[in-house]
Amino acid sequence: MKKKVFPFSGRTVVSIVLFLGLLVSCSSDDSPVDVPDGEGQPNAPEEIVEDPLPLVSVNTNGKEIVDEPKISADFTITDGNQTLYSGKMGIEIRGSSSQAFPKKSYGFETWDAEDNDMDATLLGMPEEEDWILYAPYSDKSLVRNVLIYDLARDMGQYASRTQFVEVNLNGQYNGVYVFMEKLKRDKGRIDISKLSEDENEGEDLTGGYIIKIDKSDKEGYTDFNSFNSDYAADGANSGSPIRFLYDYPKADDITDAQRSYITTYIAGFEDALAADTFMDPDSGYASYIDVDSFIDFFILNEISNNVDGYRISTFMHKDKNEKLKMGPIWDFNLAWGNADYCSGGETDVWAYEFNERCPGDFWFVPFWWDRLLQDPAFVDRLKNRWTELRGNLLSDTAISGKVDGYLSILNEGAAVGPNFDKWPVLGTYVWPNNFVGSSYDEEIGYLKQWISDRTTWLDDAIMAL
Repeated sequence: MKKKVFPFSGRTVVSIVLFLGLLVSCSSDDSPVDVPDGEGQPNAPEEIVEDPLPLVSVNTNGKEIVDEPKISADFTITDGNQTLYSGKMGIEIRGSSSQAFPKKSYGFETWDAEDNDMDATLLGMPEEEDWILYAPYSDKSLVRNVLIYDLARDMGQYASRTQFVEVNLNGQYNGVYVFMEKLKRDKGRIDISKLSEDENEGEDLTGGYIIKIDKSDKEGYTDFNSFNSDYAADGANSGSPIRFLYDYPKADDITDAQRSYITTYIAGFEDALAADTFMDPDSGYASYIDVDSFIDFFILNEISNNVDGYRISTFMHKDKNEKLKMGPIWDFNLAWGNADYCSGGETDVWAYEFNERCPGDFWFVPFWWDRLLQDPAFVDRLKNRWTELRGNLLSDTAISGKVDGYLSILNEGAAVGPNFDKWPVLGTYVWPNNFVGSSYDEEIGYLKQWISDRTTWLDDAIMAL
């Protein structure tokens, strides 16, 4: 394995200068100089202690990575001199708008010698076959997704586990990445029952399902891969309906009976929420949904003013004999003040009111959230949860401490400098930046101040609901 070559740090330069000065002073006089121990001697060069990030090295053996299908490649994960994993992968470019960035994100599967899917434990994460190498590019802090996922897990909700790594692609350094779990049904991820094709009646039919509100893939929205909401989005004027995509079981696998069950369940929830009796605890919306999961989902999208929140990359799931739950959260790289459109960079607006600010968009927020906030019982639970979280997990001190922890990892790994040497975007606008800092420190300073301003506004805004 080729060793990474890093530019000298400031600390390294000082040490070299001192060491060279010592050599010059010793060679300028042939006579040795007696100096008492510890007196008048130059300081020894400072020892540089680095704890490099794990390194993911990918070798495509001359093949180009494309956006489908996955190509076969070899990869290793090393941590210092220790090899943590070595094997084969199937890798492809992933993402939507981010595919236009030169620093690509990748989805991959661990494969066996015959190119078949194979479960593996990577970087201490639970065994699976599907993984993501997410490439922070427009997010110059490098930490936005990691922060929100950590906060969600602290709150008791599942979110993708993450680890900062560096990537070498075909022998070339490719920067800082976030190694992540892909969202999927699994005991260690979205822990819902496996739904087989022969489970088409009774309790078997009630779960598990994963549904998402999201952009469609290349084939677009069809009756085969998705279904429509019966309710128009509040404030939207483009006439585009809310579409629910089948995520698990996939459209190719879900049976007609299973389609009928989950579409009928979602329709029943929406009917109950729209009804005059929507606040009734027995016949209203609460009989269909896990209210606490909706409240946590709301808080996570609002604290970060996620401009994609509720309308893109929005997952929900339902297990056997259980109610519909929101989440897991996904894809917050444009959150935390990193979007310059539709008030995505503001700290004093509601993310759920996106439709009112951008009624001409194509993807909209369902009517659910405005309606839920019309129920005093929901609002009371939201206020209580917010107050509880602000006292510990979501305090300014706790959030700032997490950011500082990420910086410590990245700095101790000597990773920030090489990343921005490879991708020199500091001081340059990258869509859709709301702020462009001239240095990494300025980007982090903006993020921290934005979070402080946002939580201060939410403290008053939530209590005023």
